[in-house]
Amino acid sequence: MQNFFNMDYILFIAAIVVIIIGLIGDIIPGIPGTPVSYLALLLLHWTDRISYSAEFLVVMGLICAVITVLDYVVPVWGTKKFGGTKAGTRGSTIGMIVGILVLPMLGIVLGPFGILGILGGPFVGAYIGEKMGGTPDDKAWRSAFGSFIGFLTGTLMKVVYTLVIGFYVIRDVIAALV
Repeated sequence: MQNFFNMDYILFIAAIVVIIIGLIGDIIPGIPGTPVSYLALLLLHWTDRISYSAEFLVVMGLICAVITVLDYVVPVWGTKKFGGTKAGTRGSTIGMIVGILVLPMLGIVLGPFGILGILGGPFVGAYIGEKMGGTPDDKAWRSAFGSFIGFLTGTLMKVVYTLVIGFYVIRDVIAALV
């Protein structure tokens, strides 16, 4: 029974739980999924049985930082790429901020509609911004669609990163236990 409480086993379990939380955070804004996923690598690195090179940890940390920054930039880029104006870009940014800061709290009250609000924040924000800027409906919808595509692209980047980290975590934990 003493081996079960070995610190390595606790860190193995914690790393797996952290990967699951990171994956949830990649999909549901409010939890910083990418940095949480990176924490799983650090947890394993602190064990006696698994060690990563400094270069690997630095590269994965830099990728984590870049993806975290891009997650905020890509919806705005998508709005511009699909013909959005400055008003649409501002609206997308405001919608994203409202979606990240306000709507998770409403998710407690509104259930799944809170999540839909988070996913649609940049989309609705871009559309409203374009309409307030005097953009015709067809161009406003196109700008909003670009914002949503940017949001999905950011989410995909985060999920792929977490799945790669998850691969390393599962592989290395299994190897350490065998």
